[in-house]
Amino acid sequence: MFAAKGTAESFQKCLFEAAERFGWRVHAYVIMRNHFHLALETPEPNLSEGMRWLQGTWAGRFNRFRSEGGRPFQGRYKALHVEPGHALAQVAHYIHLNPARAKVLPASRLVEYPWSSLKHFVARERPPCFEAATILTESGGLPDTPAGWRRYVAYLDVVAEEEEKLREAKFGRLSRGWVIGSGTFKSDLKKDLAEQAASLERFQAVGTDGSALREIREQAWEDRLKGFAKELGVKLDRLPAKKSAPQKVKLAAALKLSTSVPNAWIAARLGMGKPASVSQFVRRFKLAGETETRGFRKLMSHSTP
Repeated sequence: MFAAKGTAESFQKCLFEAAERFGWRVHAYVIMRNHFHLALETPEPNLSEGMRWLQGTWAGRFNRFRSEGGRPFQGRYKALHVEPGHALAQVAHYIHLNPARAKVLPASRLVEYPWSSLKHFVARERPPCFEAATILTESGGLPDTPAGWRRYVAYLDVVAEEEEKLREAKFGRLSRGWVIGSGTFKSDLKKDLAEQAASLERFQAVGTDGSALREIREQAWEDRLKGFAKELGVKLDRLPAKKSAPQKVKLAAALKLSTSVPNAWIAARLGMGKPASVSQFVRRFKLAGETETRGFRKLMSHSTP
């Protein structure tokens, strides 16, 4: 898609316009033949809006230039949350090394690649939206000078010469999942996003993939289950073996009434047999009026994830 100079140049121009319009801080980017990578910092929660503008505006210009119709981009973009500092610098390195990884040119000549933030950083001809501090700080405290950037390029050259196995260990997992960073960062981010939105819309708004959404859902169900178990004084690791044990049925009913959890997850997590059995146990629990008791209503009002 970006093979032609004019095509890549027009996308790059749109990127700079989007960054200015939406207040983005650009830590790194690269435009390849049929895809692009961006490392962005969004002071305002406008990534989804900004990406729609960027892709839509460029697609309109592309189609007018080619006298074509349709969508140049295939599918929705994918976005990952990245921990500030070291993790973000690693993502920037990965982005800058893309032309070498694709064998467009050797790592020693990465600064010659025209559609990359690296060229702008080295030449110091930067749009106001560019942010260099993280890369320089996390690459050994390099100065923002021509000499400092030459040392950074030399560092990328060393990384590119590492064995394939080491490169995979360093960069291969960067595009997987929904977050890049430490376990603490991931845990804190989950809590923060959960506080900002009662549903999963915020995760979906940043282009999170299906596997990540499942992980978030399952963690939310687990957190809610632990809350109910604590209120009831139930030890989840010491549940009775009987599939229809009262503790299990009460937990299952509470989950069904407060989340979108599927029966299959409850059945597997609580050892209640088949998914259909969960439905039957919960139905009987409701018909017996158990969900209307004072104790159950108190459970539902006090147990929050």
